[in-house]
Amino acid sequence: MQHIQNLIIDMDGVLWHGNIPMPGLADFFATLRRLDINFMLATNNAAKTPALYQQKLAGFGIDIDTYHVLNSAEATAHYVRNEHEAGTAVYLVGDVGLHEAMKRQGFRILTIEEVFAGETAVVVAVGLNPNITYKELAAAAICVRKGAQFIGCNPDPSYPSEWGPLPGAGALIAVIETSTGVQPTIIGKPGPAIFREAMSRLQGTPENTAMVGDRLTTDIAGGKAAGIQTILLLSGVTHKDDLNGSDIQPDYVLADISELAARLKAAKLQ
Repeated sequence: MQHIQNLIIDMDGVLWHGNIPMPGLADFFATLRRLDINFMLATNNAAKTPALYQQKLAGFGIDIDTYHVLNSAEATAHYVRNEHEAGTAVYLVGDVGLHEAMKRQGFRILTIEEVFAGETAVVVAVGLNPNITYKELAAAAICVRKGAQFIGCNPDPSYPSEWGPLPGAGALIAVIETSTGVQPTIIGKPGPAIFREAMSRLQGTPENTAMVGDRLTTDIAGGKAAGIQTILLLSGVTHKDDLNGSDIQPDYVLADISELAARLKAAKLQ
């Protein structure tokens, strides 16, 4: 780990469980600062804004800038802005995080009424919105059938809740994909776009950057595909037994952020 200068860090299951911070959270960030290790907090959750994550960490006593938070909504907005000019008409299925990210990039967001009145979006972007209606999904399908570029913020089929797994952004994307026959471009983990954006912000290289996460299929698979080192923490959804027979094998397997902090300290002393 002595060559690691940048970390792309997942949040839920790594830094906290719901509203409960992981033990050693403050020491972990203090260690990164002492060792001059830069970081980007990357999540597939497109519903929240970076400011909301900043506030959550502040509640745990951790002070970060919103620039260090990259969710799939931000990555999607940057991806679209690299391909289309400001003012381009887009139609969104998503929550406040996606809408605000697209507004900051200067896109014109079509309403359902405008779509059903005949206006056509150049891009359709889909993220999680727990309050989605059939008409909103239908408007997205109309635009995609007319040739709009179809983008999915993240492929997660479900997300955890107190009732168990509930349909995630991937489930909403699947509705539109099934009804149109068009496959989307996926931005979030394990897609490459969110890793490219994170690397750009960190000004890192594959040789000095590592992905820290708790999911094999998104965090670790995406990091492997991006050509960076991968660190699986067993503090979230993945158990050690899940590695048996898996095609996805991380470079390092650690218990939690406290063990990661200790390993980073030790590496700097070598």
